[in-house]
Amino acid sequence: MPETPPRATTRTWIGLAVLVLPMLLIAVDGMVLIFALADIAADLEPSGAQQLWMLDIYALMLAGLLITMSSLGDRFGRRKVLLIGAVFFAIASVMGALSTEPWMLIAARALLGIAGAAIMPGTLSLIRNMFLDRNQRRTAIAVWSSMGALGAAAGPIVGGWIIEVFSWHAAFLMNIPVMILLLILAPILVPESRNPNPGRVDLPSIVLSLAGMISFVYGVKTFAGGKEPGLALLTFLLGLALLVLFVIRQLRVPVPMINVRLFRVRAFTGAVITDLLSVFSLVGAMFALTQFLQLVVGLSVIQSALWMLPQAAVSASAGFIAAALVKRIPTALLVSTGVLITAGGFATLLTLTPDTPPWVIAIALCLVGLGAGVGMMLTNDLIMSSVRPEQSGQAAAVSETAYELGTAFGTAILGSVLLGFYRTDLADTAPAGLPGGVLDAAQETLAGALLYARELPGELGEALATAATDAFTSALSATGGIAALILLAVGIFAGIMLRGVSSQADLTETEDEPDHEPTTAP
Repeated sequence: MPETPPRATTRTWIGLAVLVLPMLLIAVDGMVLIFALADIAADLEPSGAQQLWMLDIYALMLAGLLITMSSLGDRFGRRKVLLIGAVFFAIASVMGALSTEPWMLIAARALLGIAGAAIMPGTLSLIRNMFLDRNQRRTAIAVWSSMGALGAAAGPIVGGWIIEVFSWHAAFLMNIPVMILLLILAPILVPESRNPNPGRVDLPSIVLSLAGMISFVYGVKTFAGGKEPGLALLTFLLGLALLVLFVIRQLRVPVPMINVRLFRVRAFTGAVITDLLSVFSLVGAMFALTQFLQLVVGLSVIQSALWMLPQAAVSASAGFIAAALVKRIPTALLVSTGVLITAGGFATLLTLTPDTPPWVIAIALCLVGLGAGVGMMLTNDLIMSSVRPEQSGQAAAVSETAYELGTAFGTAILGSVLLGFYRTDLADTAPAGLPGGVLDAAQETLAGALLYARELPGELGEALATAATDAFTSALSATGGIAALILLAVGIFAGIMLRGVSSQADLTETEDEPDHEPTTAP
């Protein structure tokens, strides 16, 4: 009979509260720069390319270094790497706040991405080692997931208020108190853990994973921009080739950075792919919904954020609901149901019109939040429960990398689909008599179309604005329908891949791996 794992103590739960602080902050921080960009542009006067680097460099460094940082955590201590990340996050925040030139802010954002890569997988892998009881760990992951949902929803409100009351510099300074608190409390409340047999430092694997991920994600993001298709294809294929070489090397070295044989575990593979495709669908449609609320309905940034708060509350609660229900309902059924509820939320966009009131969007988003909160909390639990505690860093890196890839692909592919629908509809419905070049410019973005419409005389400007909002609404409706179809397929896939998975005991990974006991350092 298997030995009953020790249960978490009160001290452990307080340690969890410390660990979720950086997750909440990083989720808020990810949204703030988007709203600060207008003020930054007015102050620092960056070029268009520099503005794009300000936005993209963080995600590129984060995605490129997740695997490397998790490997360093397995070797030298996950808490140690997390705390080093917190130090550099605070330093980068000061650099960002004090930036007087565009290149300084780009460098600060790059350092924030590096620090974020050290922090993000560390939180999840430490949770795996702190909570050995499956039911308690599921609740802990629900807390972790809820902080991400609340942070993403609070980002526009907190960021908008800070920028309005203070300045864009203050948006960076808000990171520092949280990181100081983490540096003080984590050594006291969070136990150190590491892999007892990490193997040697494999520099070729580090180079392949770093160069491959950065090139791959850069190619996807460049494709989304639509201005340099040749460069996008070249960097995408280069990144793909490097990542294939990385996987081949992981299969050959005695102790790999990422044990790709984990994908032999059906539950692990099913959970990772479900996460990636769910995020792909969510991100692609959600970004367009924020534009709809602001540019079509006419709400301010903060008003739009307030209408999206119910979704955050539902999403944050859904993880705890799932943790309770999974004790009585099979995991596969719950995950599939969650994904299908999310699909239903996006399917409601098929009825969207420019006159749709915000409360209808809020209800659709609540369905999305409920389904995503249930499904993704359980898949995260499955990913972490599919490996032994000493391999938690690798599992966390795979989970976070899937999220980043889903985000990049969702923005690029579904964003391009939406733009294609918008351009086609606007070309068919735009009023005759527009000045030369106006239609081409209006087809680039809805915001640009509305700006040109305000500059045109009388009825011509009104006709262009109406055509643009109608075209965008139609494009959003079609994109939401595509996201719903993808999620429908994902729900069926999850039901098949996760069938028969236990919700009580930890899952067994590949049989050819040696059995190790988790090591906890003082």
